[in-house]
Amino acid sequence: MEEKDWLILKTLYKEKNITKTAEKLFITQPALTYRLQSIEQEFGVKIVTRGKKGVEFTFEGEYVYRYAEKMIIEFRKVKEKLQNMDNMIQGKLRIAVSSSFAYYPLPIILKDFLTLYPEVEVNLVTGRSSDVTKLVHKQEAHLGIIRGDHHWAEAKHVLSEEPLFVASKQKITLEQLPHLPRINYDTDQSLKRVIDYWWDQHFSTPPLITMDVNQIEICRKMVAQGLGYAIFPSLAIIDNEELYKINLIDANKKPITRETSIIFRHEAIESSVVKAFFDFVQIKLEHLS
Repeated sequence: MEEKDWLILKTLYKEKNITKTAEKLFITQPALTYRLQSIEQEFGVKIVTRGKKGVEFTFEGEYVYRYAEKMIIEFRKVKEKLQNMDNMIQGKLRIAVSSSFAYYPLPIILKDFLTLYPEVEVNLVTGRSSDVTKLVHKQEAHLGIIRGDHHWAEAKHVLSEEPLFVASKQKITLEQLPHLPRINYDTDQSLKRVIDYWWDQHFSTPPLITMDVNQIEICRKMVAQGLGYAIFPSLAIIDNEELYKINLIDANKKPITRETSIIFRHEAIESSVVKAFFDFVQIKLEHLS
């Protein structure tokens, strides 16, 4: 098997469709089918079957796919090791980042990093912090930037802690909240747990939720129009001084905060590219705060 064969198996496993896989890899369907047949002949097993719902991997095919996935990771490691042997800051940097962090500080961080290190090629994936953690665990990303409390057994460094606020267009009090319209937004479970726990500490009745939106940015715009209040991490409203804000305080009168952390496997930091980005993010966030 060659590197392109590993990529074929990995992409086909994800897409479950010959046409989509060929398009993703910029090859023709006949060429893709030929490579699959060649892999099957090489191993002497049937790797995939075609059904009404698309391509399905056989038991043997699943085993070969796992092998291909490991080989892709090992091949990347060898290339990255060779690129870093001369200690030049160059090569690929694969990072996975929480969507909210990607929306706010990440663009300027990446712009300045690539200005300083133009020989680096950044591959970026954004999503929920739970998904970011999985990508770093599977070694599909060198580094992950997550928000909130998520289980991670290897290296973790807290970049910042930010307070949580009740935000409203008009001046309000905490005592009024159970009777005021609240706007909810889709977020990860770690933040939802923190907000729900705070609410249960202070109120015996559930919040009056009148709107439920899928993005924090939409929620912020609704709040800015006076349609209700919402509970945000400060990062989401740092550039909106027109909103009235109340700090969330726990039962011990301490501010409730949310962490932003950078996570990685121990061996990843041996790469000069990864180490350079790790150091750069910390310095940049200090200047932005």
